[in-house]
Amino acid sequence: MRKLVSHKIYNCILVFLLLGLTGCSKDSDTLVDDQQMNLPQSEEIEESSTADTSQIKQIPAVEIEEVTAEPIIEPIVEDVDWSNYFDKINGAAVLYDPIENCCQIYNQELALTQRSPCSTFKIISSLIALENGIIVPDDSIRTWNGEIFWNEEWNRDIDFSDAFHASCVWYFREIVDEIGTDMIQENLNELAYGNCDISDWEGRLNTNNDNPLLTGFWIESSLLISPKEQVEVMNRIFGDDTDYSEETLNQLKQVMLLSEQNSADISIYGKTGMGKAGGVVVDSWYTGFADTINQRIFFCVYLGETDHQNVSSAKAREIAVKIVSDYLRVSP
Repeated sequence: MRKLVSHKIYNCILVFLLLGLTGCSKDSDTLVDDQQMNLPQSEEIEESSTADTSQIKQIPAVEIEEVTAEPIIEPIVEDVDWSNYFDKINGAAVLYDPIENCCQIYNQELALTQRSPCSTFKIISSLIALENGIIVPDDSIRTWNGEIFWNEEWNRDIDFSDAFHASCVWYFREIVDEIGTDMIQENLNELAYGNCDISDWEGRLNTNNDNPLLTGFWIESSLLISPKEQVEVMNRIFGDDTDYSEETLNQLKQVMLLSEQNSADISIYGKTGMGKAGGVVVDSWYTGFADTINQRIFFCVYLGETDHQNVSSAKAREIAVKIVSDYLRVSP
């Protein structure tokens, strides 16, 4: 009898305990649900490690991407001594290696100084014209007006490839006018091309030449760019994040390819530029990029006015080819 009573008492205690536990569990669940409903969305992301998986799935994917996005890594900038390449010519050089994310600069003060781009701007006018069908390489001949220019190669009907290689100013003056101010300005802004100033569209500020066929905002006029900015623009055009079509870039590469190269393992693409003031060369350029089987680098060499020295765009190209070739031969 005592055993039976004890057994009943034990069962009653057990029932009360189970009911008590069940009641606590329901209260707890209600409390948790209320807290989760009242949490703002940003707190849901921060507390995701302890929330239900159903709560995590409700977080929009775009918000997760914003939280996990990696910051833009600025390139390493190194000062280098390339004076032996310049042979006492007042000049600067910039070379950017995307693989190393390193920008090497010789003569930083001059490399950051904005000057007229001169005929290096033909890379930009060609790019815009090709991208928008204003230049079609297989049907690109323009008619010479019969005026005799100082460069004999300009005194003929000429197509895009020959005009680019001969740096024919009258040809690209027509191209720029057909592109128009709005499209030129839009592209310069997108490329962050120097000061982006095309206000002197006709090139009247150029005191070295008053022939409207042979001048413009890009020739010793309102548009200015530094050697370092030239390299940055080349990267925006020909780098991995380009906004231009593959067809356009391939067409532009064909005319930029330097034919006389010393190494079969390196392909160099670029454009010269030269400007005068009072009959004296004050700006000389060669800018572009170079490829090997494993990498692409971007470069610019600029030469400024230097007394008793051979300052020319040909000299700028010669220096650039040596710097680029030496760099790529020792680069892993």
